[in-house]
Amino acid sequence: MTRIAILETGAPPPTLVARHGDYPAMFRDLLGGEGFELETFDVQAGQWPDAAAFDAAIVTGSAAGVYETDAWIAGLLDWIRAAKGRTRLVGVCFGHQAMAQALGGRVEKSDRGWGVGLHRYQVVSPEPWMTPAAATVAIPASHQDQVVDKPAEARVILRSDFTPFAGLAWDEDAISFQAHPEFTPAFATDLTAGRHDRIDPALVERAVDSLKAPDDRPMVGRWISDFVTATSPRAASS
Repeated sequence: MTRIAILETGAPPPTLVARHGDYPAMFRDLLGGEGFELETFDVQAGQWPDAAAFDAAIVTGSAAGVYETDAWIAGLLDWIRAAKGRTRLVGVCFGHQAMAQALGGRVEKSDRGWGVGLHRYQVVSPEPWMTPAAATVAIPASHQDQVVDKPAEARVILRSDFTPFAGLAWDEDAISFQAHPEFTPAFATDLTAGRHDRIDPALVERAVDSLKAPDDRPMVGRWISDFVTATSPRAASS
């Protein structure tokens, strides 16, 4: 059984949780459930896993910005630095940005504006866990912040013109994605449509329409599954 810690850094709007579930449930569905034991930690409430007790840790999305001054964000960045090398790390959206910020990069609110809808990314550094291989992947996105300077030791694995640092990898034990493979098109549609007061209505319309197209969530879910089930630092040291 592969043990995974879910570092829950935020939650969907309550009305959407009732219809689509929370972020830990989305990752459970993405990974397929069988063979995985997931334990959730509410990091905003000060809950921190012992990294060495898990085969992998997933840092979820959040409405917060990693550059904000909340104590839990500083605690998360410290946790990531301490956990690197002790377990496999996976970051998604805010988690992607937190890993980059913690490990030497820089995140800002992008002057490109909102990235919403189905975004397609070029695979620029094929990794062993990326099976089946693909030249590009289409994944739902929902963000304003972006990694603007990558950590020196990170390699870029996914990119697009809108998001140059859309996927990063460190050594063989840490990966992160700006987009949301755990978001179903139905959830991403409801989430984006509910932000019409914050996002240009024309962009919302285009984003919602884009989410009707086929996506690569199942393949990226398999990639993450293969990554977290590879020999982990925890297993290697036991």
